[in-house]
Amino acid sequence: MKHTKKRPPTKLTMADYIKAVKKADREIEQSISPGWTAITKIHPNKKIYNRRLNKRIEE
Repeated sequence: MKHTKKRPPTKLTMADYIKAVKKADREIEQSISPGWTAITKIHPNKKIYNRRLNKRIEE
């Protein structure tokens, strides 16, 4: 049997923490409802634009 050296405990970096939180959040999200859900969505435009309403009526 080979003797292995004990490794010193690794430090948890901010990138590792973010990755772990994202993974846990994804697993919780999957358990609630299966499938993908959008995190960032496109905002609907507040201005109303309708080509038919803006057409000039020629008499």
